[in-house]
Amino acid sequence: MTARLTVTLLMAVSLSLPGLIHSFQPLFTFDGKSSTHLHITQRAVLWKTAEVCRDIAASEGRDFSLTIDDSLSADSVQRACSSTGGSFLSSLRYRASIAEMCFSNAKVDVVFALSEKHHFDSETFQKGRDIITSGVAAVKSSVKSDNFVAGRWILGQVCHTLQDFYSHSNWVELGNTAPYGALITPDQPLENLAGLSVPTCRNCKGQNCADNILPDVLQQGLLTSGYFNVFSSEKPQGKCSHGSFFDKTSNRDPVGGINKDDVGSSHGSLHHTAADLAVNATMELLEDIRLAVGDQNFLQLMGLSQSSALCFITKGSMSDDIATVKSVAFGFIDSKRGTEQELCLSELQVTVLQVVKIPGKPDNFTFTVDGSLKDITVYITGASSLTFKLSGPTGLSQSSSETGGPLASSTAKGNLRRLSLNADNQTGSWQITVNSNSPYSVKVAGQSSVNFLYNLVEAHEGVHADFSLKEGRPLSGSNVSLMISVTGSDIVKVTGVTLFSSSGSTEVDGSLQALGGGNFFVTFTGIPAGEFVVLLKGEDSNSATRSTTTSFQRQASTRIKTSSISVTTQVTNINVEPGSTISIPFTVAATSNGVVNDSATGTFTLRAINDRSYASTSPSTVTVAAGSGGAASGTVTLTVPSSAASGTGVTLSIEAENTADGDINYAVVRFSVTAKVTDFSRPVCQEVRTTSNCSSSVSSCSSSQWEFVASFTDGVNGTGIENVNIRKGNGTLSRKTTAGEGGEEITVVTFSTSCCKQTVELTAIDKVGNVATCVGQVQW
Repeated sequence: MTARLTVTLLMAVSLSLPGLIHSFQPLFTFDGKSSTHLHITQRAVLWKTAEVCRDIAASEGRDFSLTIDDSLSADSVQRACSSTGGSFLSSLRYRASIAEMCFSNAKVDVVFALSEKHHFDSETFQKGRDIITSGVAAVKSSVKSDNFVAGRWILGQVCHTLQDFYSHSNWVELGNTAPYGALITPDQPLENLAGLSVPTCRNCKGQNCADNILPDVLQQGLLTSGYFNVFSSEKPQGKCSHGSFFDKTSNRDPVGGINKDDVGSSHGSLHHTAADLAVNATMELLEDIRLAVGDQNFLQLMGLSQSSALCFITKGSMSDDIATVKSVAFGFIDSKRGTEQELCLSELQVTVLQVVKIPGKPDNFTFTVDGSLKDITVYITGASSLTFKLSGPTGLSQSSSETGGPLASSTAKGNLRRLSLNADNQTGSWQITVNSNSPYSVKVAGQSSVNFLYNLVEAHEGVHADFSLKEGRPLSGSNVSLMISVTGSDIVKVTGVTLFSSSGSTEVDGSLQALGGGNFFVTFTGIPAGEFVVLLKGEDSNSATRSTTTSFQRQASTRIKTSSISVTTQVTNINVEPGSTISIPFTVAATSNGVVNDSATGTFTLRAINDRSYASTSPSTVTVAAGSGGAASGTVTLTVPSSAASGTGVTLSIEAENTADGDINYAVVRFSVTAKVTDFSRPVCQEVRTTSNCSSSVSSCSSSQWEFVASFTDGVNGTGIENVNIRKGNGTLSRKTTAGEGGEEITVVTFSTSCCKQTVELTAIDKVGNVATCVGQVQW
């Protein structure tokens, strides 16, 4: 008998109260009116990725029919970007990569909640830009070293700080309609900053803060941002406050705030303008990275490499998949913690149903086949005495004794029975009836573009009340929240998400909240101890007619296992410099029904592992003593070698085990190696000469040539020119290096092309990723 628990959506009280947010909401907004860091980042990534793919298609002479606007989805961009029609895995990887950047973005509000410079609070413009500058340099270094996962995590953090500028400063109130380019161009000065002694605000009129910025500030174009402090009301005289429930400075004259974090904020009427500027600013940042690393590397950073793979497939349509999964697989091997164990090759197919019966007993299993599923196979393992019956949607059935029946062809080897469903009449509800008292398993799988990804998330209350990525096992008896992304369809309606144990004996239904863009938020209450899988059911509307609705179901290939051990870390910095040592305090606690058991005692074995094999110290055990409140604390240290390259990612797992019962839980902390940047200057371009033999006749342009010669230098103290590329135009490019009078390295480039092309744009990139452009043009 299946025990079913129906739950309702539980949201933290803080999510329903205005003013608890200290930036754009990190991931979720339930008012349906405000933009979050997730929305802003996703919009920018989709737009920029589509633009890069459009430019690549144009250079290769291919059509690119996708309209680039706010209707873009990950699936539509992936399809348009694929020169071979794409594959099922590619879309999953793209969505997963976007999720990595968004979760990293949201993490800033957890780790750096009270850091002024990470949010451009309290007029920390120079320090905020320094974070962007060093972060962007690290991203470029990550890509250069093929550390794309690390690059995405660093990029997400940088985007958070950049996006907060438009919500926390008065850039919008000054009437600016374009992003502040100096924030991503460190060799440009930050101008018109309001001095420390310059008053910037006056009291709000009650709850109305629409005109609390002083007229003189607006007229002079002075740049300011709101002061913020959760502990003290102190701020310089006459200065603006951020303004929120937690901001104590907003209760001191001048009272009120200027943030535009959501539509209910002090300057909430400008929220959407600020969000749009944040999108455009993020796109400019992505364009800078693109120019530095090149189009193909940029697409890999975005998770859209136009390839993905690992399987033995002879079909040409899957050939683009092989290269990417091969490289990704090594990363998975080196970084096991932080992900649940997954069946081999599961990313190359979708699982419709999978259940394991231990001990075995006769049972019926129902599953739904939709029109997108192809090559559907049923796998049944068990004792030789096991029998089964397969029933199809048309009323036909087939027994285990039939090797070639009306529904499937079957083969058997050892304890495995394999049924390949016939191609006809597959859509609808199917049933497998298994008769066995010995352990057995049933799996239904196929190929389809419709699939889903999920991530465990956990609630955070306080200054940044929202959710962030949870890496570790959920607590037995606790509430569990998931963020789910459905891939491969234009219109998908998720009708239900269920956690059920591998044996199918326990099921827990979740409550859904649609977030848009194929994303859904689901919450489960009181998850019992055990191991669970996620089953999703929904309806897919035909993208062509919008009238045909098909039911579908998918089951995740990963498992969620609960634990009665809580492992938490108290990290205040996730960026480390080469040659430095960082300390990571942690706490291990025994829990009961999802909360710390104050009276618990015991000793836990501790292991600290990092995926770079950097030197680390940690206690071998921690003991929860009587009277300790059920918890014990310790410290792990991690030493980054001085030879570590900027942009390297380091994943540290702190694992605690109760040796008495084998229960394990862990916490995962991701660090980014970020070296101090000393070369902030872009290369300098100087035209040497332009020559041509072009005539005034357009018809003869192909038989004549023009030549553009330019010199690039990175200065005496620069890192030197690494690459010069053709950004716009077609022709041949050559380069040579000479020494200047001051000892600086000079790179001389010569570009030549036919007179049919009158303009060329070159980009020069130095060794830390600073980018300069140079335009040559011929007139005839």
